[in-house]
Amino acid sequence: MSTTHPYPADEHGGNGAGSGTERSAQIEPMTQIRRLRLVGTSGVVPRAREFARVALHDWGWLPAATPEAQAAAEDALLVVSELVTNACLHAGGPDELRLGCGPKILRVEVSDGGGGLPAPDLARRAGRPGGHGMFIVQRLSLDWGVVRDPARDLGGPAGKTVWAELAAPTAP
Repeated sequence: MSTTHPYPADEHGGNGAGSGTERSAQIEPMTQIRRLRLVGTSGVVPRAREFARVALHDWGWLPAATPEAQAAAEDALLVVSELVTNACLHAGGPDELRLGCGPKILRVEVSDGGGGLPAPDLARRAGRPGGHGMFIVQRLSLDWGVVRDPARDLGGPAGKTVWAELAAPTAP
């Protein structure tokens, strides 16, 4: 299930991690953060995947030492693709992709100017295109949620950040 959090993604110590739920006491600091601006660019999904692939390589997720580690890296790349694709389809395109790496998690954040809230499509049907993106994100992630842009509450333009946290591969 998704959670909507009342604070901006970078508010807890600037690391973008944490939630507005009971988990907030267990916030894991991000040791590495990468940002990719995507406003006004074309080919954003492959660009975002390649950006994520390079970051995962730099952070030691790739090349993977075990099949489980390879699966974790592939899951992370799929979540990046799904969140960026959702921003393209439902929010006029993504503004920015942020990746944060900590000892135990990878945090993926995609900001966009859309006002809607993503949710898994519970009415999706096997073999039919569409409606699977947030279901995939939910299944692959430890947790995911949405942070609304505070400017929206002040009458400014709509905006949000959709985030997901994935477990880091375990050491062999």
